[in-house]
Amino acid sequence: MSSRNLVLALALTLAATGCGILPVNETAPPSRSAAPRPSASASATATATPSGTTSAQDEPPALAETRSTMTENLKLEVVGLNRVGGKHLVVRIRLTNTGEKDLPWTGEMGDHTRPLGQIRWASGIGVLDAAAHTWLLPYQPEGSVCLCSDQDRDDLGYFIAPGRSITVYGVLPAPSGNPATTTVVTPAAPPMPDVPISDEPPAGDFPDPDAETVTPVVRRVLLPSESLDRSEETADDGTDLRVNLSSDVLFAVDRATLTPGAKAVLTRTARLIDASRAAVVRIEGHADSSGNDAVNDPLSRRRALAVQRALTGLLSREGVRFQSRGYGSHRPLYGNDTEEGRRRNRRVTVTFAKPPVTPADKPSSPAKGGLKATGEAKGQPVALEVTGLRRLPGGIGLLTYTITNEGSAETWYNDLHRAQDWETYRYQAASNVRLTDVGARRRYPPGRLQVPTSGGVDDYCACTDVSGVRIGTEKFAPGQSRTFWSLFALPDDATTLTVGIASFGDLQVPVE
Repeated sequence: MSSRNLVLALALTLAATGCGILPVNETAPPSRSAAPRPSASASATATATPSGTTSAQDEPPALAETRSTMTENLKLEVVGLNRVGGKHLVVRIRLTNTGEKDLPWTGEMGDHTRPLGQIRWASGIGVLDAAAHTWLLPYQPEGSVCLCSDQDRDDLGYFIAPGRSITVYGVLPAPSGNPATTTVVTPAAPPMPDVPISDEPPAGDFPDPDAETVTPVVRRVLLPSESLDRSEETADDGTDLRVNLSSDVLFAVDRATLTPGAKAVLTRTARLIDASRAAVVRIEGHADSSGNDAVNDPLSRRRALAVQRALTGLLSREGVRFQSRGYGSHRPLYGNDTEEGRRRNRRVTVTFAKPPVTPADKPSSPAKGGLKATGEAKGQPVALEVTGLRRLPGGIGLLTYTITNEGSAETWYNDLHRAQDWETYRYQAASNVRLTDVGARRRYPPGRLQVPTSGGVDDYCACTDVSGVRIGTEKFAPGQSRTFWSLFALPDDATTLTVGIASFGDLQVPVE
């Protein structure tokens, strides 16, 4: 089955299994305190065709634009970003077919972190609240999927004709701190930073999240880093730092006495606690799945207490209170089916409030050389170009890069998702990417979007999807280019980092 037919089949399946539809309010006037609902024609202009498409010139000018990674000839433009009542945001995105054939769009804009039956047409429109490390998506009402455009209700059609456009919307929580700009995100393409937010009423008629019971859909953005010697890894969720100290470095096998090399590892953690305003520090001992609870539970508790005693002596400030306990093998971070996963699960985790972020001085004119590399994919030459490593608020970095098939035959670039086998993502993604701060001896894997489930949390890569409903993203026609992206933790003082992408060589990339 072709990619087009697969996308259409997915769209038809989702249309058949969709949840209840909210009624359309044709009479509610625009209001600053309530975001009104669009009529069936609000997503298209007066020149709409029966399929719901319009000419691109009939829509307002773009505030930002990007291109779909998966679907060639699909352009995305933000044409509205309006804060309503100080707490809601109406995001409108114009989708334009720049090609010469009908273009399917219904698989592009759905939130792929939802269960399959809940992926609806514009549920993936959102913003990155970088300061709070959250990914904000359209509200979910009772009995429906989201406050967003729906293909059936809004008569948008399954395809966009050549040279035509449709405009879709989502209503979601406004980012924290009342910022003047934000980063607009979609499942289809790289994020669009620094899009200006207007406090004017949005043009059109949109649903009011205050008029019914709605649930915010929020994904926590977790940003990991690790020392090059593998002695510890740190995860930053915007509020807390979680430092996972390797038990293999801190202790001998089946022992709870710190090794001579443990002090150097614990000293960094103590400095981070000193730099934070944390009054309480949680220390948790963990084990892998080998052994049994009778051994693992008390051993993990003794190890947590040993780390507490050592940190108490290393801290330079007073007033810090510790809470320590052991969890044995009951809270693994990774699968226990690989040696590396088991090694990382043998840990002592130290959690405390994140220290304040110190903005780095930007280089006056960052060098742009050395940002290209070449490689091979199944016998075809491929080229890489890093197009940017941009600093966002909250210590977040946005990496964008383009891969081009320079050969004469179609090829796949599977190395992009062949990351370490201990990494557990819900779907395959462009996760085989690392930033390295050589001077600080730290490595930065891609961030994770955390999605709560009934059984815990699913982790999705905060990067370009290459599987699941993202069919064929890795497949390149001759001469075809695709732009990928990833979010990373970005060290405060970084001006240049080493970027390693799949099988391409390392590049020295300036931070913008």
